[in-house]
Amino acid sequence: MTALNLALIAGAVVGLTLGALGGGGSVLAVPALIYLLGFTPAAATTASLIIVTATSLTALYAHARAGHVRWKAGTAFAAAGILPAAAAGTAATHMPQAVLTLAFAATAILAAVHMFRPADTGRPGSGDGDVRPGKAAGAGAGLGTLTGLLGVGGGFLAVPALITVLAFEMEAAVGTSLLVITVNSLASLATRSGAAVSLDWALIGPFIATAILGAWDGKRMAAKVSGPRLQRIFAVVLLAVAVFMLADAVT
Repeated sequence: MTALNLALIAGAVVGLTLGALGGGGSVLAVPALIYLLGFTPAAATTASLIIVTATSLTALYAHARAGHVRWKAGTAFAAAGILPAAAAGTAATHMPQAVLTLAFAATAILAAVHMFRPADTGRPGSGDGDVRPGKAAGAGAGLGTLTGLLGVGGGFLAVPALITVLAFEMEAAVGTSLLVITVNSLASLATRSGAAVSLDWALIGPFIATAILGAWDGKRMAAKVSGPRLQRIFAVVLLAVAVFMLADAVT
């Protein structure tokens, strides 16, 4: 199979995941870019941020039209992560590739384990103004750091954080997480723009195109398949990818 075909398939999977779960796509994008398309870890994390930003904006639009985005709370949550994302993005350009791979694999394993747990759907009726500033700022800063360092949007952590910290119901958490992902990814990309990383746009472009299309299909899929079932399927795939990356990094 050619690299172009692999990019198209990987993009579709990433888009489906982002559209259906409001996160997790970038956790698959990085290993796909490294092991399927031959990107270095540094180039893969930067390319992943570009892909996730474009795809998240598309998915955000779809969820916003359905009224599932809490703009006030989401903006406050995302704002706390802007500076940490920018600082971590700068630090990532100076870190050894093996360290980035190990850190990414460990994060992916933790995300997979978390996704196997039953989801708390939040307290019904939580409003857009129900924001706990201290906890929201702490969670937002942590997600921003993760985004900048590893090139992941942090949606797989943003959704449970929005549910537990801000008491969002599941649909609002998924939609609002896409706003957080977009802001964090843009902040991290701004710091990486001057880094000497070579990107293969002939593969990134098609990857983005199918990811955007997949995001729309993922939004429709989320309305037909239960959230817990989608999470379990994704967790199995993610765990397998993480274990492979960990084994590759230590051998």
